[in-house]
Amino acid sequence: MLFDTYEFILIFLPITFFMYFYLNKKKMILAGKIFIVFASLFFYSWWNIIYLPILLLSVLFNYFISRKMLNINNIKKKKFLLFFGLLCNLLLLMYFKYMDFFIDNINFLFDSELSKINLLLPLAISFFTFQQIAFLVDNYKGIIKDCTFLNYILFVTFFPQLIAGPIVHHKEMMPQFISKKNIIKNYKNILNGLFIFFVGLFKKVIIADTFAGWANYGFDESKTLSFFEGWGTSLSYTFQLYYDFSGYTDMAIGAALLFNIKLPYNFNSPYKAINIQDFWRRWHITLSRFLKDYIYIPLGGSYNGHFSTYTNLMITFLLGGLWHGAGWTFILWGLLHGVALIIHRLWVQLGFKLWCVLSWFITFNFVNIAWIFFRANNLDDAQKVLYAMFTLKDLSYYINLKNYNFYNEQLLYIILVLIGTLIFKNSNNGIKMIRLNKFKLFLLSLLSFYLIYDYVIPRENVKSIFIYVDF
Repeated sequence: MLFDTYEFILIFLPITFFMYFYLNKKKMILAGKIFIVFASLFFYSWWNIIYLPILLLSVLFNYFISRKMLNINNIKKKKFLLFFGLLCNLLLLMYFKYMDFFIDNINFLFDSELSKINLLLPLAISFFTFQQIAFLVDNYKGIIKDCTFLNYILFVTFFPQLIAGPIVHHKEMMPQFISKKNIIKNYKNILNGLFIFFVGLFKKVIIADTFAGWANYGFDESKTLSFFEGWGTSLSYTFQLYYDFSGYTDMAIGAALLFNIKLPYNFNSPYKAINIQDFWRRWHITLSRFLKDYIYIPLGGSYNGHFSTYTNLMITFLLGGLWHGAGWTFILWGLLHGVALIIHRLWVQLGFKLWCVLSWFITFNFVNIAWIFFRANNLDDAQKVLYAMFTLKDLSYYINLKNYNFYNEQLLYIILVLIGTLIFKNSNNGIKMIRLNKFKLFLLSLLSFYLIYDYVIPRENVKSIFIYVDF
């Protein structure tokens, strides 16, 4: 089940909300938690119930390892359990997500004919695996003092963040479920949650899905592209990806807030970044935090000299690229960002500075170009778009205004969304400035009805999926 479907908005979310707080009102707090767990498992199973046993086995295994670690004082045994748990989690991820990629490369290198296993990728396996890896590491460090099975499964499966994050820490979420003030309805949270949720829905169905058509045409359908079509394709995907994923995150944060649970925000206007380091402090913040805390710092971080720092950065971003998908295009995307971060560090160390606007322009265009490898089905698709963008193909023809309509829908959309992206505040900051009143609630109700009636319900038989669900 996805957030932008009428089943979720009109049926699942209202029923879950009212049942949860009804049980809490009747002092059935334990039953309320159990209900949320079963609702979350139903939410997960809606897409394909075949994935459910994998999720449950992963939860049971990691909880078992966690309990063992909590009950052991011997540091060597505890470290062994940690490495065993990490290895099993990574093997599960590698088997389902990377086995066919590994077989393809073996066949290419050794001219063999090994058959691919063609496994279905379990929904959200990367997200719930990373979340549980973080839990095991925190357990080993002594951050986790105790955790019941009910609290643990609730932490992993809580439906707003289950499918595509944000990647949350146990210490961020579980104290909120335990807090007595959170078991009763909070009307301020409800209003703010609905506002953020419908902002996210607007981002998805109005902005992201509009750009998706242009991006899909350029990458998947068109055999060749002109200069303007190449740039239109790349920029369309750049905005589609951001508004799709930030839209999902807003909807997750909004849905969780209805239950008085505050999830960490995941985006802070990344396309306003003035350098690549600034971009990664703003983009997919919880993943960046995970990569920093559980890969970059354990490798040594920036404590062992410049060469070691650059090596650790490169390893971190190569793994970050591979985490997103089993393909060389994702690895190349990670490589590009690793190189860019190294160049930025060298630039800063040498004391160089750029005019702020120029720095933003370079950063935005680098990110836009790198996204091409992230989106392309293969290197040939990426080459097709890049060739169109940088060989000035058909440019002389289009310079004549009679031969090219500079005011077509795609260009106008790109300009408007770019301006809006740079001017408007991020939703997590905007909510702090908004004081909801009856008039604003009326406008919110109209927007909600409009989005559901005109965009959500008519897409009942149209396949529309949040991009990051595939990861």
